[in-house]
Amino acid sequence: MAQKYYAVRRGRQPGIYRTWPETQKQVSGFSGAQYKSFTTEAGAKAFMTAKATSTSKPAQKSATGTSTQTTTVVPTITVYTDGGSRNTGNVAGGHVRSVDKAAWAYRIELPDQAVTGSAGEFGATNNRMEIMAFRNALQRLVDLGQTQTGIQFVLDSQYVLNAITKGWLAGWKRRGWKRSAGPLVNAELWQDVDRLLPQFSHLTYQWTKGHATNQGNVFVDHLLNETMDGMHQDASRPVKTVKPAPTQASTPASTPEMKHQADTEQSVADIAQSLRNLPFGDN
Repeated sequence: MAQKYYAVRRGRQPGIYRTWPETQKQVSGFSGAQYKSFTTEAGAKAFMTAKATSTSKPAQKSATGTSTQTTTVVPTITVYTDGGSRNTGNVAGGHVRSVDKAAWAYRIELPDQAVTGSAGEFGATNNRMEIMAFRNALQRLVDLGQTQTGIQFVLDSQYVLNAITKGWLAGWKRRGWKRSAGPLVNAELWQDVDRLLPQFSHLTYQWTKGHATNQGNVFVDHLLNETMDGMHQDASRPVKTVKPAPTQASTPASTPEMKHQADTEQSVADIAQSLRNLPFGDN
């Protein structure tokens, strides 16, 4: 792995650090921190000598509808997310079928490592997979303890971006997780996103054209397609085992010979009973 230099221009103790844990101590939770990673010491020194810019911005409405003071922080983490569906019913008047494959994927590029994730399901839409990729990336960042650093999300879904940056999410929440025109599809996923977003201090977003020249986007697209390639209908949808109804015990079917024997035995029994009923007197 190439050596990195972490330049902290504004932090608890400005300077150039060689490891991310050292850098994180200087910037994590520090309001208005400015820092960036470089592959050369010269680049880090140039960043340090450049004039520090003001990071304060006017209060804005957050995605959850609350007024917050935002700051611009140089991102040190880049996250790529993508979702896709092999919709065989994607024709005029067609719909996603229960056997159609769908998957999501993310790639989190930390200063010292890359973390990826992907999974799939059958019968899901492309939008659902895009939301899941975004939501699961947020959750993984929380699990990694990366909520107070500069993070930039790069994705090709205008739907997800507009929901976050144009206030759609806040509107859906005010209406009880409904759209003005009717029900909100995938409402449970958007509720998870709404729960996760306030935990982050410095998030920025960038749209990129899907499946084009952005290598991070190309990577997650390839990853989710690998996931779909490995999906099998019988594995994801186990065959339902139906327990047979209990059966009652039965006697073996009778044969003509058995029936004849039974009739003969019954006739003998009837004759014996008749003889016993005859009025024989004493001699």
